Amino acid sequence: MIARVAALPREVRQYLLVTGNYWGFTLTDGALRMLVVLYFHQLGYSALEVALLFLFYEFFGVVTNLVGGWLGARLGLNRTMNLGLGLQIVALAMLLVPTAWLAVPWVMAAQALSGIAKDLNKMSAKSAIKGLVPAGDEGHTSLYRWVALLTGSKNALKGVGFFLGGLLLTLIGFQGAILAMALMLAGVLGLSLLRLDADLGRAKAKPKFREILSKSRAINILSAARMFLFGARDVWFVVALPVFLATQFGWDHWRVGGFLALWVIGYGAVQAVAPRITGRTAGRSAAIAWAAALAALPALIALGLQWEWQPHVVLLGGLLLFGAVFAVNSSLHSFLIVRMARSDGVSLDVGFYYMANAMGRLIGTLLSGWLYMTGGLSATLWVSSAMLMATVAISLALPKEA
Repeated sequence: MIARVAALPREVRQYLLVTGNYWGFTLTDGALRMLVVLYFHQLGYSALEVALLFLFYEFFGVVTNLVGGWLGARLGLNRTMNLGLGLQIVALAMLLVPTAWLAVPWVMAAQALSGIAKDLNKMSAKSAIKGLVPAGDEGHTSLYRWVALLTGSKNALKGVGFFLGGLLLTLIGFQGAILAMALMLAGVLGLSLLRLDADLGRAKAKPKFREILSKSRAINILSAARMFLFGARDVWFVVALPVFLATQFGWDHWRVGGFLALWVIGYGAVQAVAPRITGRTAGRSAAIAWAAALAALPALIALGLQWEWQPHVVLLGGLLLFGAVFAVNSSLHSFLIVRMARSDGVSLDVGFYYMANAMGRLIGTLLSGWLYMTGGLSATLWVSSAMLMATVAISLALPKEA
């Protein structure tokens, strides 16, 4: 097996390293999110208080993507990727303190570090693909396929992480789970330090700090659409849905974690095959059409719940359909940003774009806890539908050649 890997072209070996690094990080990130939601809800935290635990996680994602894109272009994506792994290990270590110390400010600080780590790792992995596409193979179909494979496999593993979080919490408790994940990430970091190219993604001309804001109108429009797209997902998925499943359906940790894990695994699988679903139509028109189809789904689920028509069927079936359509939307957007980004200093454009992604998650996370407390799950679904309609409206302004 080692000999076969060594015989592969350098770009493919680096792609595999980047993907493996991203996989390892994502597994712990998904597990940590599920652990925090379930464990602190079990300790008596309200839905809004659980949402606040993720406030700095999402807020620092906004800052990190902007600054991280600049750092990646100046220092190399290998360094920003490894820095993300190291910070995640520190964040996990902060949660190994005695339970009495796990007050809201301390957990928020640990989540802040984790948010910085996640977005450094994610921005580095997504940016690296632009430079790893073999020369002469940067056509739309090939690049779309590479991006979809990285993104889809990552989200499938995030689903495994959700499942792992619920399982570990049940089997070895909160601190045992945190320690196991920290040790695993330390191994991933060691391999990454040894094998990843030193100049991966480094710009030939050192970009100035003022260049962190995108000057491209198309990228600004796509970034705004991405912000509403991911806000529409997280407004009901992050806090409201797991709490609803636990309180209204009476599900235990195992069932909540297991179902959400299967959802994200399926979501990742659809992302990976999105090029087969959309075919060669992967530009502006596809982004608009798939966002419009997605906008109807949360509203239909909300109506079904309000009419009390088979709530288990409506919610769970609707969630599965939402995940599949959302996955295609996400893959289309991820491909468009990599294709539209500049070749030299790609992480500047990708970092700005994922800053908007993080802003959407931040808005969605905060609204998820507050809306659930004030209006229940249906309120979060109606807001989700409205945000997706905003995504469609913004996407209409994309250039026709996008």
